[in-house]
Amino acid sequence: MLLELRIQNMALIDSLELKFSGNENSLAVFTGETGAGKSIILQAINLLAGGRGASSWIRSDSDQAVVEALFEIDNAQEELMLLLRDNALDFDGSCIIRRVFARDGRSRFYINDRLVTARLAGEVTENLVNIASQHDHQQLLVQRRHLDFLDTYGDLWRQRSDFETLYERWRKLLARKQDLLDKEKDKEQRQDFLTFQVREIREAAISLDEDLELEQERVRLKSSTSLTELAGQCLEIMQSNILEHLAAIRKKMEQVASIDESAGELAERLQSSCYEIEDLALSLEAYLNKIPSDPYRLEQINERMSLLKQLLRKYGPTLEEVVEFGKKAEEELASLESMEKELADLNRQVEGLFTEIRQKAGELSSARKKAAEKLCEAMHKELGSLSFTKAVFEVAFNEPKSPDASSVNSSGIDHVEFLFSANPGEPPKPLVKVASGGELSRLMLAMKCILANRDRIHTVIFDEVDAGIGGKAAEAVSRKIAELAGHHQVLCITHLPQIAAAANEHFMVEKDVLKGRTRTSISTLAKEQRIMELARMLGGESLTQQTVAYARELVETNPVHAKR
Repeated sequence: MLLELRIQNMALIDSLELKFSGNENSLAVFTGETGAGKSIILQAINLLAGGRGASSWIRSDSDQAVVEALFEIDNAQEELMLLLRDNALDFDGSCIIRRVFARDGRSRFYINDRLVTARLAGEVTENLVNIASQHDHQQLLVQRRHLDFLDTYGDLWRQRSDFETLYERWRKLLARKQDLLDKEKDKEQRQDFLTFQVREIREAAISLDEDLELEQERVRLKSSTSLTELAGQCLEIMQSNILEHLAAIRKKMEQVASIDESAGELAERLQSSCYEIEDLALSLEAYLNKIPSDPYRLEQINERMSLLKQLLRKYGPTLEEVVEFGKKAEEELASLESMEKELADLNRQVEGLFTEIRQKAGELSSARKKAAEKLCEAMHKELGSLSFTKAVFEVAFNEPKSPDASSVNSSGIDHVEFLFSANPGEPPKPLVKVASGGELSRLMLAMKCILANRDRIHTVIFDEVDAGIGGKAAEAVSRKIAELAGHHQVLCITHLPQIAAAANEHFMVEKDVLKGRTRTSISTLAKEQRIMELARMLGGESLTQQTVAYARELVETNPVHAKR
């Protein structure tokens, strides 16, 4: 349950710290004039749950806003504790969630002082707080959400999730089957095309880097005349002016070394160089003899390079990619040849899986119908306590007689719709056609009370659940919220004095101007202050003795306070 809530530099709040009683069975109400900022509590919790925060919410003299909440965790909240343990978040019976959002739009989330993702913060918060706002009332008018309410009540989400996993497997097989069928339509044309590509690449017998080697050889062939002339001149110079003197040089240096030992090393170097020059002359002569001068070979190279360039334009910028393209084409060709067998296998899998889907969808539908019966009984009971003694609530199922592929979706085969009639003798009709704003508020309150009794969430927040109601209906709503507060921590933003009178804690939300700046403040009201606030809610600013007396009677005769 929520123990503390701190808000800094958000909207009209500069710094706020709220402490709650921490009792599991308590009702805390927030009242105040319209526009005072009562919904700031709801906004703060929504921010902790990962809701979008606008930079305009940050006070003009600050760069960031901070929202922080301290929750108490008990051993009954097994799912929440498992979530914390799975994400290595230490806790000792409490959980602190903090969000810091900056003017540039960036946000940081912390759980027990550890940085976490927005998604994880949202999952943790949703396991701690259940929020019922006016937006939730409108969800009752959206038919596709009715199935979600029913599955939540029937505790069928795990079964629904398992079905969705099965359904997605089936959808992927169907997509693969359709892909093969599309290929089957132009299979022969595709086979001919792939066969041509494979044969063209295979017959080319490509060697990697062949194009580079051919280019080098082509350059040599085109320059063979120049190469022969230059190399021949070098060889002629060596043979006529150098080689004939090398033997004499070696002989004379041997004589020098025999006379002067210090010239021995020089003599050896000269001898070595003479032999190297003779060897170079032989190598140069061999190179000269190898210089290509075959015009036919040049023609062959040009033809080969033209073929390779054509393949490069078709299949890839490098020969390596051309070879790889050929391999993939061979693989696709092989798959086309085995397509009939694969299609037959896929058909068997699709049919077998759809048989299982129909069975699981039927089981899920049966579970939903049983849950719907119990939900209707529970709703009639709850609505009766909300001054709808003659109201009728039904869950209508629109399901196919013989489910086929077109009638199944990821949630099963069921299309449900809530039907309602508030007046005796009138048949129940879809909510969107018959429910008024006040009736929607009470319907949502009844639904939230039923769901709250089934979940492990201890804190429930109502944001103006009293919209559009008054008189006996207001008293009935007040009793129902007080009843829920008997086993939950309930926070309620309200305009109804009947609800406020049942509170264990009463917070007053006010807006004033301090040092030229508007701010919102929240204070806890003592008994006499509560009575005056209830009188204001009853009669406006023109208070009379009768109004104050009635407000005092509301507080003192309320069962919550009468037990104290």
